[in-house]
Amino acid sequence: MTAPTAMPAARRVVAVFDFDGTVTDRDTLVPFLVAAFGRRRVAAAFAAQPLAFAGALLRVMPIDAFKRRVLRRLVKDTPAPRLRALGPAYARALAPRVRPGALERIAWHRSQGHLLVLASATLDVYLDHVGAQLGFDHVLCTRLASRPGDDGVDRLTGALEGPDCTGPEKLRRLAALLGDLRAHELHAYGDSSGDRELLAAADHAHFRPFRRAHA
Repeated sequence: MTAPTAMPAARRVVAVFDFDGTVTDRDTLVPFLVAAFGRRRVAAAFAAQPLAFAGALLRVMPIDAFKRRVLRRLVKDTPAPRLRALGPAYARALAPRVRPGALERIAWHRSQGHLLVLASATLDVYLDHVGAQLGFDHVLCTRLASRPGDDGVDRLTGALEGPDCTGPEKLRRLAALLGDLRAHELHAYGDSSGDRELLAAADHAHFRPFRRAHA
């Protein structure tokens, strides 16, 4: 008698969402920096490197390289607890910026028992709180590096912990979290070139799905 053929195990469904411009209707990093350091200091950090800024705008210089320079100038030697203390309130203030369609899709994936991952190049100091508020299981994002200060208080170094979480790095971190991505049924939601690799790897790629037709 021939043994019955084993049915292949169903792949777990994973939904990965970019944040700025996908879940939200605009960038959230620059407003956070303004809230943390003031408009004048942020403007000065941009103005201090006009060639790098122009290169990022013209796409002849990676935007993450310009972002690193701005962050280094702004956050270096800042007490880490002071900046992180701003995260919860800022995350709550972002609620009006979240696209209704994104909220509905996140809720649908959650109702189906799918694993929810937020993957973004924005900063951990507030995105961790946003992820918790929206019910994500994991948050993959850009994280600020810190070191113990002479006074015993951790201070930000101005550098990042590892690469900026954009482009191929999003996919690398997702694979580090999940293992073989082919073992999962992947939904990916994104809106920019920083999501290209993630969208290409997905079984279901959703590019700018929550924007109104006239937006």
